[in-house]
Amino acid sequence: MQNGKIACVLGATGGVGGAITEALLARGWRINALVRDVKKAQKIFAEDVNWVQGDAMIRHDVIKAATNASVIIHALNPPGYSNWSKLVLPMIDNTIFAAEQIGARIVLPGTIYNYDPVNTRLVNAETPQNAKSRKGKIRVELEKRLERASANSPVLILRAGDFYGSDLRSSWFSQAMIKAGKPVTKITMTARGAGHSWAYLPDLAECFSRLIEIPEKLKDFEVLQFEGLYEQTGHEMADSIERILGRKIKRATFPWWAMQLLAPLGGFPREAAEIAPYWKYPMKLDNTRLIQLLGEEIHTPLDATIYSSLIDMKCLSS
Repeated sequence: MQNGKIACVLGATGGVGGAITEALLARGWRINALVRDVKKAQKIFAEDVNWVQGDAMIRHDVIKAATNASVIIHALNPPGYSNWSKLVLPMIDNTIFAAEQIGARIVLPGTIYNYDPVNTRLVNAETPQNAKSRKGKIRVELEKRLERASANSPVLILRAGDFYGSDLRSSWFSQAMIKAGKPVTKITMTARGAGHSWAYLPDLAECFSRLIEIPEKLKDFEVLQFEGLYEQTGHEMADSIERILGRKIKRATFPWWAMQLLAPLGGFPREAAEIAPYWKYPMKLDNTRLIQLLGEEIHTPLDATIYSSLIDMKCLSS
């Protein structure tokens, strides 16, 4: 049974899950969040969230956290992005089961990895999902399961590019382009001369929260794209950093060649080698349907997003 504006967030201590939680709290929603470590989680949102101790791999725990919720935000990734083949699909199956039990809508932050960037220039809801990477193929299967589940529980997917902003530590912006926790002395250029899609988390989260509040306008299986910041040349973010700091910054090239060389050893090089094509070939997200629903896509000016991100990452004093 649902009870007003209650949302269950799975992954509330992560980047996108935390941003959506914050946006919903600002709109007066009550949040139930499933976490393994309640004491650690309480340091993030204090007493504003009803923390439920449990594990997303345990079906009963997910049902317990989702009690009375009208939406379940599935913002989960395996710790360290490991064991995807063993964890990702069982977790979405538990979310689907819980949603069917309580009559909730499932909300999923979608990724671009469902598509082959070599052959895909523009992504919309009808674009064939032709992933080549291991994780991309798992994400394709995940969305297929959600589409089947939408016959019983409505589903909203909002797809976005690479996240940045807020205090997001696990991102290409904060781990590769610049280093969190220290002044910017070098910018590592990850783009390879092609367009690239980024998503500023506070803007993306605001779109999620607005969409969640208009369920009557959404299809049972609603798949939307968040255009975000589309870098035409791959230099726009670096140029913004230089404008904010008021000086030229040394630029280095990310060693994609080394990732390919070391990929057989596994770990980060293998993961980086798999997604290298997303930095080599341009792929843009078509937000036409999103704008039809909301009237706009929220866009904070680029320099404002970079300035805020640098402060949150402790690379710049406020």
